[in-house]
Amino acid sequence: MNFAELHSQNEPLLVANVWDAVSAISAQNADYQALGTSSAAIAATLGYEDGQSMPFDELLYIVTRIRSVSNLPLSVDMEAGYGDSAEEITTHLKRLALLGVSGVNLEDSRVVNHVRQLDDASDFSCTLRAVCDALKCEGYDLFLNVRTDTYLLGHERAFQETLKRGQLYKDAGADGLFVPGLTSEQDISLIADAIGLPLNVMCMPDLPPFSRLKRAGVSRISMGNFVHSALQSTLNDLLKTIRSHQTFEGLFVNESSR
Repeated sequence: MNFAELHSQNEPLLVANVWDAVSAISAQNADYQALGTSSAAIAATLGYEDGQSMPFDELLYIVTRIRSVSNLPLSVDMEAGYGDSAEEITTHLKRLALLGVSGVNLEDSRVVNHVRQLDDASDFSCTLRAVCDALKCEGYDLFLNVRTDTYLLGHERAFQETLKRGQLYKDAGADGLFVPGLTSEQDISLIADAIGLPLNVMCMPDLPPFSRLKRAGVSRISMGNFVHSALQSTLNDLLKTIRSHQTFEGLFVNESSR
């Protein structure tokens, strides 16, 4: 079953969002079907702010290391494409495809002066169409999961704007629609039916259980950077405990119980 076919199973495709080789190995050992990179987690790991502040070549290196330790299908979070033109974005996507990457996320927002804002829908869809056409013309097979940040950014007419953008992006050649921040089962069902693309939602505190998401029309579930953030919190607590208690005993609790 190829990556695109994984979006048409009886249950939603649960993607393990990873940020380095070690997390990719853990996900593969846990029997996940596919991996996706988290741009925020990779940026944090390398000391950058999220929002395309790291050079594309550094992202490419991380992807190379992930691919070296896992044969699972991999989707790369490309944010807004790490380029200002369709040509630049297409060049980056070709380099990923040559590494064996199965898909990418492209989003319709970008960080400007530390503030994330939506791109103009028509401008973004024109760029997307040019990228899709160029990849198809040259025989590159990438699953283009297009992310709209209407809900994530609290757009005042998030539902209507998502329908408008989703249709534009489908017409431009998108293979899937990713709507982070979307948690309403009613909205999920209506969007999935109206757009007709595999619908991707993201881990949120009030996201319904996976079984209900499938019934609502979800095809793919992402973790975002929340697993990485949870591990970082645990690391912070552990280092503080070692420093304050002046002992390493807490590191060996699991070992002594075996």
